[in-house]
Amino acid sequence: MRKTFFLLLTLFVYSYSSAQVKVQRLVTENQVDPINIDALVPRFSWQLDAPGRQNVMQTAYEIKATTYAYLKKGKHNVWSSGKVLSDQSVYVPYKGEALVSGRKYYWQVRVWDNTGKPSEWSTPASWQMGMLTPADWKAQWISPGYVEDSVMRPSPLFRKEFSLNKKIASATLFITSHGLYEAQLNGHRVGDAYLTPGWTSYNKRLQYQAYDVTALLKEGKNAAGAVLGNGWYRGHIGFNPLPNLYGKDISLLFQLEVTYADGSKATVISDGSWKSSTGPVRFAEIYYGATIDDNMQQKDWSVINFDDKTWDGVKVQDFRTDILVATNSEPVRKHETYKPVKIFTTPKGEKVIDFGQNLVGWVQLKATGNKGDKITLSHAEVIDKAGNFYTENLRTARSQDVYILKGGGEETFEPQFTWQGFRYIKVEGYPGDLKPENFTAVALYSDMAPTGSFSCSNTLINQLQHNIQWGQKGNFLDVPTDCPQRDERLGWTGDAQVFSRTASYNMNVHNFFAKWLKDVAADQYKNGSVPFVIPNVIGKTDATDGPGASTGWADVSTIIPWNMYIAYGDKRILEDQYASMKAWVDYMKTQSKNDLWNTGFHFGDWLFYSVNDDTDGSSAITNKYLIAQCFYAYSTQLLINTANVLGKREDAATYTNLLAKIKEAYLKEYVTPNGLISSDTQTAYVLALQFDMLPENLRPQAANRLVSNIRRYGNHLTTGFLGTPYLCRVLSNFGHADVAYQLLLQDTYPSWLYPVKMGATTIWERWDGIKPDGTFEDASMNSYNHYAYGAIGDWMYRVIAGIDTKVEAPGYKEMVIKPTIGGNLQNVSADYETNYGKISSHWKVAKDTVLMDVEIPPNTTATVYIPAQSGDTVTENGKPLAGEPLIETSNSGARYLVTKVGSGFYHFSAIATKP
Repeated sequence: MRKTFFLLLTLFVYSYSSAQVKVQRLVTENQVDPINIDALVPRFSWQLDAPGRQNVMQTAYEIKATTYAYLKKGKHNVWSSGKVLSDQSVYVPYKGEALVSGRKYYWQVRVWDNTGKPSEWSTPASWQMGMLTPADWKAQWISPGYVEDSVMRPSPLFRKEFSLNKKIASATLFITSHGLYEAQLNGHRVGDAYLTPGWTSYNKRLQYQAYDVTALLKEGKNAAGAVLGNGWYRGHIGFNPLPNLYGKDISLLFQLEVTYADGSKATVISDGSWKSSTGPVRFAEIYYGATIDDNMQQKDWSVINFDDKTWDGVKVQDFRTDILVATNSEPVRKHETYKPVKIFTTPKGEKVIDFGQNLVGWVQLKATGNKGDKITLSHAEVIDKAGNFYTENLRTARSQDVYILKGGGEETFEPQFTWQGFRYIKVEGYPGDLKPENFTAVALYSDMAPTGSFSCSNTLINQLQHNIQWGQKGNFLDVPTDCPQRDERLGWTGDAQVFSRTASYNMNVHNFFAKWLKDVAADQYKNGSVPFVIPNVIGKTDATDGPGASTGWADVSTIIPWNMYIAYGDKRILEDQYASMKAWVDYMKTQSKNDLWNTGFHFGDWLFYSVNDDTDGSSAITNKYLIAQCFYAYSTQLLINTANVLGKREDAATYTNLLAKIKEAYLKEYVTPNGLISSDTQTAYVLALQFDMLPENLRPQAANRLVSNIRRYGNHLTTGFLGTPYLCRVLSNFGHADVAYQLLLQDTYPSWLYPVKMGATTIWERWDGIKPDGTFEDASMNSYNHYAYGAIGDWMYRVIAGIDTKVEAPGYKEMVIKPTIGGNLQNVSADYETNYGKISSHWKVAKDTVLMDVEIPPNTTATVYIPAQSGDTVTENGKPLAGEPLIETSNSGARYLVTKVGSGFYHFSAIATKP
């Protein structure tokens, strides 16, 4: 009897605990245990874990936050929310005591689910505040005390010794620079970030970083050091690359905050007591590469008792600290590594290594040689038709790293303060044979968490998805660059806006874009126009107007904030960007006459399909002002949407009235009564339909005209940067998913799969970067890592796999799972990690049966569309779903059974009708 009682008790406890919801993945401002928060009201998010259960919802939460009061030898409660009846588990604002610069805080949460059961308290998470006011900065800006070489400008070294006279409890280093920096403490590198402090509009916003360096310090004597590079601040950057765009100096700001075990504090700062010299980095420029001379090493220069008698002092500078902002976006870090897949000699006799993947980063090299031996690594994306190393498309970017050996054993090199875009390297001067074990390619990009995966039964589509993701990795290097290899690497606004929604599926780009959008607003001209590139290095942002007001580019100011809101459900990004959004729409209004915007410079549908010696008008030229009017309407609509979300009713009414006038002017200027658009191109019809420029009665015929145009080009697309992102979306929205699939699966030029069949491992800038005969497009503008056309990834996730969020419940609080069967695909698997947890949409076709496996995260709901001939054929985990409503999509013939579900795993089976 006693054994039976304990067995029943054990089973009860196990059953109760397993049924309890658990709270996991606590983040503060989208970061795990951040140590550099400057938001005065941080926001908390968490996920629910309820394995094996369905329909789990949060009904209430409770948060408690504490900090250590060292002098009181204990914890101090700064906030207790009490039990709050709410299903909100994302972006819950802090409502406690005022937060203190540099202080660390801890928080926990527990929740109640819809069974009324509370969870256990979560494992504590933490956050630490950054510098909240300029007065918190005690450090002084310092520059080298020696006269710099004005040509090569070797990287300066800075050092200082200091003492910490008590037991250390914690230590945080706050640091930034004019230029790029890498810091050291007691001979150890600080952190694993590269290209810090990152690229912003330096004259308005300069980021600083914070590092927990407790483990690098010791009681007693310590040494600090830093090495700086020119970087974006004073290096050659922009068109016709020029130096010193932000300043001529190279400077360091260093503040180490130490808390002793007894609660007292010490501060170590950069000031006039530091010393400066130079070291092995003799040259470093973003476009040109680095020269590293091992003979110039100063061994142990950042440890105590180093002899720095020959070092110079430093210059104390009076630079601003009121523009310093904490870094909340992900740092650039090292990621994947690649070993050579082939080492060969070209017809010209060049020694070349192929790493098999076009990537962004650098090559680590090992060599054993004599003192003074010089090794040169040149970088390229492609090999030419004859099999030779090809760098003409890099323009003036040398992209060469030079290493000078000191001899005496094996030496290891990698560059500093530069990077390259490459698949191949040419090796000159290497002492000995080229062996794979001595060369490693290292990928470098912002450390955004991967969130999405997509695969299917078509291997070419899978390679396309691979190329899209690697185009994003290579170009999301602190800012969304257009290309990573030539003398450009700029934050082109048009490229970023067309790709932003796809980017949000592949990786968590919330903080990445939030950071960059603040620079969009900072560099926006006073009259509301937006520069072509952000940060703006090709125009003067203190001017009233500048060379930046191109439609489809400047609309970045409205499109990305809205896309990020839809993807992540974060209203703050709309609040932060609202003034910028409104200024851009108002600028277009001032440029318009009778509500028609037909003035100024525009890039148009950049790199659309065109034919040399176009005798029969085959080039797909779309009127630039027609495009401008469409984007004028679209940005106005997004401003209206944002005003409604933020409760700005007066603005919403004002711009709703304006939008009606914009569309009326468009119809009057560009559309015949029968619905023919004056530019009879794919892009013209795509934009008209995507942006609702036509009255409803003219939309079906416009979609049919679009299809007819595609047929005229032999089922090929002809769109450029602005039409391509919406092409398949419009086709599927208007019942032509079969045509969208035909375009996606087309593998001859122009198409998405043509570069794949030509061996691409990233997305190309041009549809025919390499022509069918093996020759290249114009070298002056021909990048092989340019992500814009990868915007098709959005359609692959949202339509093929069918994962989307409802606009009225953004961030996947309420989602839609609506796969589109077609393209002879036998199976599709897509997973997407949201703020609430993982969504899965997997489907496969077996004869006439469609099998769907769906996963919905806790605290969310989904509307699932199951392709079916009739409701009687649908089952979930073997049980009938008959009686649910059956709907038919317009013009496609596809029919769906629609059911609403809560969280959990679902297995659906149906006899399907294919479109």
